[in-house]
Amino acid sequence: MAAKKTRKKKTKKVSRVAPKPKSDKGERVEAKPSSKRGAGGFQPQSSAEMPRFGGIPTFLRLPIHDPRASSVDVVLVGCPYDGGTCYRPGARFGPRAVREASALGKRFSAALGIDIYDELRIADGGDILMSPHDMSHALSAVSSRAEQLARGGIIGGFVGGDQTITLGALRGVARAKLKSAGLIHIDSHCNTSPPAWGTDIHHGSAIRVALEERLIRADRVMQIGVRGPYTTHEEPAFSLAKGFEVVDVDSVKWDLYSVISEVRKLVRHGPVYLSVDLSALDPAYAPGVSFPSAGGMSTWELQQILRSMVGAEIVGFDVVEMVPAYDHAGITALAAASVLQEILSAIADTRRSVRPAQSSKTRGGRLSP
Repeated sequence: MAAKKTRKKKTKKVSRVAPKPKSDKGERVEAKPSSKRGAGGFQPQSSAEMPRFGGIPTFLRLPIHDPRASSVDVVLVGCPYDGGTCYRPGARFGPRAVREASALGKRFSAALGIDIYDELRIADGGDILMSPHDMSHALSAVSSRAEQLARGGIIGGFVGGDQTITLGALRGVARAKLKSAGLIHIDSHCNTSPPAWGTDIHHGSAIRVALEERLIRADRVMQIGVRGPYTTHEEPAFSLAKGFEVVDVDSVKWDLYSVISEVRKLVRHGPVYLSVDLSALDPAYAPGVSFPSAGGMSTWELQQILRSMVGAEIVGFDVVEMVPAYDHAGITALAAASVLQEILSAIADTRRSVRPAQSSKTRGGRLSP
């Protein structure tokens, strides 16, 4: 008897590649790229992978910027220079100290309700090679880097260093943008002093020189936190004569909300550069600065002012005058890292939307947007 022929069952080959999604009409559709701009490697190193006390220090534990790899939105750059100081030296060590302290940085701003790295691609651009002895060389190096970043559509954040680096950064931004910008200058001093010790440029004259070189617009300059005592009554005269809006520390203390409102009004009128001299803070909050002065702002008050920058077109910013040798328990470096985070949060919120973040029901009167 002939054996029955058995039919081999045909098995379907299973593809290991996931099928492309279909629309409601059955057509193949391409997956949309993530809307999160921070995706693609521009994330701070996770503390679950590397403890915050380990690894190579970078600003906010961010990756090192490689100009050949991909574009970024913000690059943080160290400016280790203090050749313009008139009192305590040592701000050249500021960038290194801020990198160490910023290991405690976190990505989510509770005040603004935003994840910085969902909106921005940020990297550490390393330190600028600056001569510690030649001011013209140092400022030229800063201006070249600032111009390079601005021409590429990147916001440069410069960590000093003394206030003279602000002049270098403003020169570079002005060359790239071909116009002057507004200035929000948070400091204990106006830094509009005349030449001293046989030199026109020092950290006490940087803002005056910037105006004389038409890098900033006098009608859009606001100086916040300025306080005496002064050498003479003429010390703040330059700023007032040129039409700067000078907001002394008493105004910040007595009516912070009005100061915030004035900042919001100013930034509506066009691009601004933001400079934060840590001496604006009281020595209780920032003892490690080159020129300490009693009676300054608290860290919280400074945070509120920086949050009012939401909606501003920030073309560059700096954090200067941090002197680690006088920084007991590292609280000035921690304040500097906090300032960086607040500025980045404001830029991120501006990119996301100009509308204010939703306020929490559990909070009291809300000063920040």
